[in-house]
Amino acid sequence: MQPDTHPQRNHTDWRITEQIKGFLDPEEGMRLYEIALDASRLGPCLEIGSYCGKSVIYLGNACKAGDTILFSIDHHRGSEEQQPGEEYFDPELFDIRTFQIDTFPLFRNTLALAGLEDTVVPIVCRSEIAARAWNTPLGLVFIDGGHAFETAMMDYRCWAHHIVPRGFLLIHDIFQDPKEGGQVPWRVYEIAKASGLFKALPMTKTLGVLQRIHSADQ
Repeated sequence: MQPDTHPQRNHTDWRITEQIKGFLDPEEGMRLYEIALDASRLGPCLEIGSYCGKSVIYLGNACKAGDTILFSIDHHRGSEEQQPGEEYFDPELFDIRTFQIDTFPLFRNTLALAGLEDTVVPIVCRSEIAARAWNTPLGLVFIDGGHAFETAMMDYRCWAHHIVPRGFLLIHDIFQDPKEGGQVPWRVYEIAKASGLFKALPMTKTLGVLQRIHSADQ
């Protein structure tokens, strides 16, 4: 019998996620957790678009179990669809002093509440800025930032090549039917599949899962 080399799962009370603002379905969250457990054996993980930290609880706990780091990139000023007057605007996140969205205080509260301050490294800027000097290979990249095509494609172009062989690229909010949701994440997902760098694994609801192809897998 082969020894179990899977990182030790922790015993997180996932009900904590119910207290956190966000748009991640619990089933999608648990898929994030399971994949990140595998990815944590390959290298640190990175997410783009942390919002108030719901996805960080799933990814961060997997990284904690695997004794690695989760880098969480977000400018914390809200995506295009979260601005005043837009569909997903939340007045509770609007800072009247700066007249801007500010999700960072809630994000920090989430890290403290979940006990992840020693596991998650917040990076407060646009993802393309962080990518300018990035040299660390990654076991997983989760794209869940802005849904404008230029923004999502920039996230893909900046970060996909940092994923190690057999690492994972995850893309959230994929809707094949335009009646169900925006098409930008779906388009980026299809571009990634067509690149020849990734193979598609089963989706979980709107969560697309791609795995970086190793030369031995081809």
